[in-house]
Parts: sequence; structure tokens; C-alpha cells
Amino acid sequence: MTQLLAISAGDPAGIGPEIIGKSWDAREAEGLTPFFAVGDPRAFEAVWHGPIEVIGDPGEARDAFATALPVLPVIDSGPVIPGEPDLDGARCALQALEMGVGLARAGTACGIVTGPISKIQLQKVGFNFPGQTEFIAEACGVSRQNVAMLLAGPDLRVIPITVHIGIADVPGALSTELIVNRARAAAKGMARNFGIERPRLAIAGLNPHAGEQGSMGREEMEIIQPAIDLLRDEGFLVAGPLPADTMFHAAARDRYDVALCQYHDQALIPVKALHFDDAVNMTLGLPIVRTSPDHGTAFDIAGKGLASPRSMIAAIRMARAAWTHRQSYEG
Repeated sequence: MTQLLAISAGDPAGIGPEIIGKSWDAREAEGLTPFFAVGDPRAFEAVWHGPIEVIGDPGEARDAFATALPVLPVIDSGPVIPGEPDLDGARCALQALEMGVGLARAGTACGIVTGPISKIQLQKVGFNFPGQTEFIAEACGVSRQNVAMLLAGPDLRVIPITVHIGIADVPGALSTELIVNRARAAAKGMARNFGIERPRLAIAGLNPHAGEQGSMGREEMEIIQPAIDLLRDEGFLVAGPLPADTMFHAAARDRYDVALCQYHDQALIPVKALHFDDAVNMTLGLPIVRTSPDHGTAFDIAGKGLASPRSMIAAIRMARAAWTHRQSYEG
């Protein structure tokens, strides 16, 4: 029998519990695979009026799912006030994340969808990672260099090669080795999670006009092109370095399966412009399936009934599809 998806609820004061509840409401209309939440049941009760069934074991979730949202409880997060994060809530979010990853690693869940967390709050309780991606990589015994953060919508998939660093630090952080590692993770991830056996990779330049043959910067010549040459020697289908300002119109997107960009905004601006409400964050290079909605905690609207579940629904759907593709790939 196929395992259910685990969804860590994220910060209990954020919109995670609301969008998980709304996704359960939409389970039949959207044809969603069964799932269970990991978090504080009171966080759901504070923002959502649907039925909840507290479960003691993931095995109980399948029977419960048809009539109620199954919730596997973690530590007491104290009084839950939507929009007002606190340290107890951060501890609850961290335990939910740890438990969800553990269930996916053990095969008890077929994957994990992670709800939005507050990095600032988590750092106050000893969370020493830039984000959930790095935490999950370490928990799975995978080097950060060998995973890639994929942002995916219906018409575009992008990977930022450098992620949460200042723009002034990007040139120094780039290396031929880093680009090659991200591209290898991208190619394998496309095959494992999307069923694309020979993916077409597009690699953006760092500078305007991809450096204009060195007149606007030499990173393309000294760092990016050598990476592309190595990847081509290994048999990958790679285009680049490409000027980023001409990579994302409709005709250009038809020429590749995933775009690798040199820094955070170079990747995220186009995907959010096209798919603001339904983009999904997926971590490539892990032994487990992990997806996440491509948005934050939205404390400003938490508890007001305004949060859209579209990205969470897309994350659930993508996680299930990735798990199915992996059965064939690894089969």
C-alpha cells in the first residue's frame, strides 16, 4: 500500500495551517493524494473550521483522510495567536520538520511537503541553517554542494546556483565546481522526479549580455564557460552562457527543461512573475521527495482567511508525481 505524504505545518502563527486545511477541503476537486499534517492541532483549529482527527501513528491517516484532516501532533506550542510568532511556535515548527523528514527517510511517508517557517524565529531556538533546504540535506547525509533548489511552475523551472547571499557576494561565491555540481543535480533531478531522461539545461550568464566577451565582466569566460565545457564533455545537453534578459520569454522557454541562474533574484523574479500563486520549491539531490509552497509565513494575513492554498496544492501534486516517477527511475 502506498504511503501518504507528510506535510510539516510550519510556524503555527503563519499561514501554513490554513493552507493545509484549505488543501484538504479541495482534495476531491483537485484530485489530491492522501496526506497528513505534522504539527500542533490547535494551530489548525485557530484558523480553519474543518474536521480534524488527531492520529497517533501515520498508519491511521489513510482511514481518517476521507472525513477529516489527519494531524500527527508534536510538542505543545502554547497559545496560538495567528500573526504573532513566538519561541514556542518556532520549537513546534522545528519538531514538525524533524519528524516529517524522519518519516520520509524511514519510508513511512512517501515524501514531505514543508510548510513555511520563520528563519528568524528558528534561529532564536538554535536553528543554524540558512533554510529548510540545508537542514533537510544534512539530515539526509547529503552535502549542500550536491543539492539544488528548484522553483517550478507550469511553464518554467529554475535553479539558483547561489541562493541566500548578498548580491555583492555572488561573484566570489561562484566557481566552476559549484556550477557543475548544481547542473549534475539538476539533470539527475529532472530524470528522477519528472521523467525527463535527457534534460536540456540552460545556464545564464552573470553579467549583462553574458559579459559581452569580457567587456562587461569576465566571470562568463573564466568560471561559467569552463563549467559548461566540462558538462558537455560528460554528455549533458547544455546551452549557455545565455544573457538572462532574453532567457524567459515564451519561445526561449521552449528550448530548455530547466534554467540554471547565477543568483537568487535572477532565478526567482521570472518564475514568480509567471507563477506567483502556484510555483513550487523542490529540493533536488535528496534521497527523499521534498517540496514546499514557494512563499513565506505571511504573518500579516494569518488568521484572516485570505491565504490562497494554490501553491500548497501544487506542492502536494508535484511531490506525489515525483514519488511516482522515482518508482520507475529506481525500479
